Amino acid sequence: MYFRVEKEIFEKLPNACFGVVMARGIDNSKAYPEIEKLLTESIQTAALHFDGKKVKEEAEILPYRAAFRTLGINPNKYLCSIEALFTRIAKGKGMPYINPIVDLGNAVSLKYTLSMGAHDLGGSSEDICIRLAKEGDTFLPFGADTEETPDVGEIVYAVGQQVRTRRWTWRQSEHGKITADSTDIFFPIDGFNDFNRDNVIKAQAELDSLLKNIFQCET
Repeated sequence: MYFRVEKEIFEKLPNACFGVVMARGIDNSKAYPEIEKLLTESIQTAALHFDGKKVKEEAEILPYRAAFRTLGINPNKYLCSIEALFTRIAKGKGMPYINPIVDLGNAVSLKYTLSMGAHDLGGSSEDICIRLAKEGDTFLPFGADTEETPDVGEIVYAVGQQVRTRRWTWRQSEHGKITADSTDIFFPIDGFNDFNRDNVIKAQAELDSLLKNIFQCET
C-alpha cells in the first residue's frame, strides 16, 4: 500500500504539502488518560486563542479558505476540518471525546492549527490517494446508510473508488471510520509550503512520537 498525491492536485494547489503518519498494531479499545489530557489542554488553548474573534478571519485559517475558493468550493458552506473544529470551540460548544485515536488526532490538529484526518486502513491493500473524483466513485456520509456520488473533479481522499473524504478536508466517510476495533490507521496532515510547512513537519513528528509512546505500536 502506498500514499499517492496525483499530479492534478499540485496543478490546482501548487503550494500544497502533505504530512503522513501510518500506525499499525494500535489498541483503540481502552481508555488512555494522557490522550484525554492532551485534548482537554488543546481545547482550552483554542478557546482562549479565539475568544472574541471570528475564526474565519484569523490568519491561520485564511489559507485554507483561499484554497477552497481556488478549488471552486464555497468555504462558507463547506468548512475545512480545522475551521470547523475551531468554530465549534469558539462558540462555546467544546468538543466531544470520541475514542483515543480520534481524540489524539484532534489534539494535535488543534495544537498546530492544521487540517488532519484519520482513516482505518485495516484489511485494505489498495493505495490511499488524494486525487480528483471521477465517474464511479461513491461516498457514504457519517451516520448514513445511503451512498452519494461526489462531483466529478472535486478533490478527494480515496481508496480505490471508495471516497474517504469529500471536498479535500471537508467531511470524512463512514468507510474508514475509526472505531474501537481499528488497529491500522493512516493520518494525513494537510498544509501549505509557503505558510505552515514547519507546523506540518512538527505535527507529523509529534504524532509519530505520541503514537509510539502511548500505544507501543509500529509507525
